[in-house]
This record gives sequence, C-alpha cells and structure tokens, in this order.
Amino acid sequence: MNVLSSLLIRQLARECGFELAGAAQALPLEESGYFHRWVENGYAGEMRYLTDHRADLRNDPRHLLSSAKSVICVGKLYNGPEPYSNRLDGKELAWISRYAWGEDYHDIVRSGLERLREKLSVQVPESFEWKVCVDTAPLLERAYARRAGLGWIGKNTCLINQEMGSWFFLGELLTSLVLDPDAPPPDRCGTCTRCIEACPTAAIIPTGAPEGPEYVIDSRRCIAYFTIELRGPVPEEMRPHMGHHVFGCDICQDVCPWNERAPVTSEPAFIPEHFAPPLERLAGIDEEEFREMFRHSPVKRARYSGFLRNVAVAMGNQGSPRFREPLEKMAQSQDALVAVHARWALGRLESM
Repeated sequence: MNVLSSLLIRQLARECGFELAGAAQALPLEESGYFHRWVENGYAGEMRYLTDHRADLRNDPRHLLSSAKSVICVGKLYNGPEPYSNRLDGKELAWISRYAWGEDYHDIVRSGLERLREKLSVQVPESFEWKVCVDTAPLLERAYARRAGLGWIGKNTCLINQEMGSWFFLGELLTSLVLDPDAPPPDRCGTCTRCIEACPTAAIIPTGAPEGPEYVIDSRRCIAYFTIELRGPVPEEMRPHMGHHVFGCDICQDVCPWNERAPVTSEPAFIPEHFAPPLERLAGIDEEEFREMFRHSPVKRARYSGFLRNVAVAMGNQGSPRFREPLEKMAQSQDALVAVHARWALGRLESM
C-alpha cells in the first residue's frame, strides 16, 4: 500500500471544510500517563466519563479501532467577528461560550470527517477500516493533534496554531491506512502568562512535575466546569468569580496573544444564534422554551435546571436592581438548585 502524503491529506481536509489537518501514528503516547496523573489528583472533578472504565481506553487508539495505523487529526475554525468576552459592554447580558453560539459542532465535524473518509476511498483503491471520532470519544485528541502538527498545547491546555490561534473544534479519523506522519511544532507560549493571570478562579495551576505539562486545569476551579459539567450547587466561594458566564468560559483564550488576529470562520452553521442574550430574558424561559431555544446548540448539555442556576448566579454578580423581581420568582422555584442560587443572588444584590 502506498503511503499517502501529508500534503494530500491537508488538501482533502480543506475540501471537507477543515482549516487544519495532519496525521500521527496510531500508537500510545506518553501523554496518557500525564492524563492518569491528572485524574489521580482529582482535577477531573465529577466528570466520571473521564475517570470510569473509559479512562483506560485513552491509553491506545487501537482500543477504538484495532487495525488503526494512523490518526488523521483535523481542526475546524469557529471564531466569529463578535467581541471577546473581556471586551463586551453590557452588564445585563449573559455570556455563552463562543463555541456554543451556533449549531452543535459534533454533527458538523462528524459530517466533514465522513466526507474526508469518502475522499480517501477514492484515492486508495484497496479497502481500509476507519472510525470517526469527535470529542465524545475516549481519545487524547489534543495530544494527537499536536503530534499531527496542528499546533502546540498552551499553558491554558488549549491547542494553539501559530497562524490561526486556538478557536478550533478538533476531530479525528482513525484508519488502518499507513499515512506519512507529521511532526509537532515548537511550543511558542514562551514566558507569557496572560491566561494564568486572567483566570478569575485561578484554575490554571502549575504541576511542579519534572516531566510532562508545566500547567494543567483544575476543573474544580474552572468556570466552564461549573456552568456545564457540574450538576449540583456551585461552590459558594466560587460564585462571585463567575461574572456573567452562564455556559462555558472563554477568558483564557480571549486574552491569548495568538488570538489577537485569529481568522473568522466561513461556516454558516456557526453563525451566532445566541450571542450575549439578556439575562432577564433567560431567567423567564420555561423548560420547553429552553429546549426549543437551544435544540441545535451545545448549551442543552447544561440542562434546564443547571442553566437557570447559572443565570441566577450571573444576575447576582451583575448587581442590577432590575434583576430583583426575576430573582425573587426564581427563589420560589420548586427546583431546589435554582431556588438556592437565586436566594444567594438576592443576597448579593443587597450587599452591592
């Protein structure tokens, strides 16, 4: 079987809507050891899908496709022309993470990878096995993307590309094809610590380890974890630091110098439907409206109860007197999670 070149892989990937592409060997990486150390330190919080039986599957991509020889890694840009969260005016607006403004990226990336597989089938006369992975698969995708030359892993643990920044969705095509592997680029974060200094909850922490990553994310301090993954109450000491975030957080990417000139996507599916909606409006939606409003969006992952919890915290942090009435209604909710956070927010209004 002829070895396909990296140039051809990148060309085919561009035809499928991916700005970045490269290939790595489908072999275990030393990063799997770093991942297990991260889990052992408790940094995964309550994200059991990272700590249960699926944790060991991340050790080797051949657990997902036994015949895998290569991992084709792709990156799809999702950045838009709208302002970054640290430049948004409007204290009464909610912040939804940039990646969740449009349609659910899982479907978009998966569709593009399936088209890529079809194009490879045209290039390769013999049959081959394959498996499409997006971020729900137990695969160390950033580590493989780095090996495939897409970028380096920054102090904020995001994959950063020198020309295009970090606003990318990642996806992988595991295949039994033997592909020409790419090489990882150098780390270009240097001495910059803007992401560390900007994080309101100090979630980017040094590892102190002589080998492996210099910094990791402690999910138990991360705003994105609180607003998306955590199902119970947000720790009270963390609530004042969450600002107006109701789903996810972009701060560590917003302040990154490599994103100052990041290009804008041309993907129609990522045109914003939910850019900075008014908090008061979000506080008044019922569960059916929530499902309808976010039916094609990653925001639905927070679930209705968790989303209203986040809205209550954001209103308390913004301190507008006009939030008193909606918070009083939320404080009477039969959902204890919503009611507790609404009462906390009312207390915040009193103290401001």
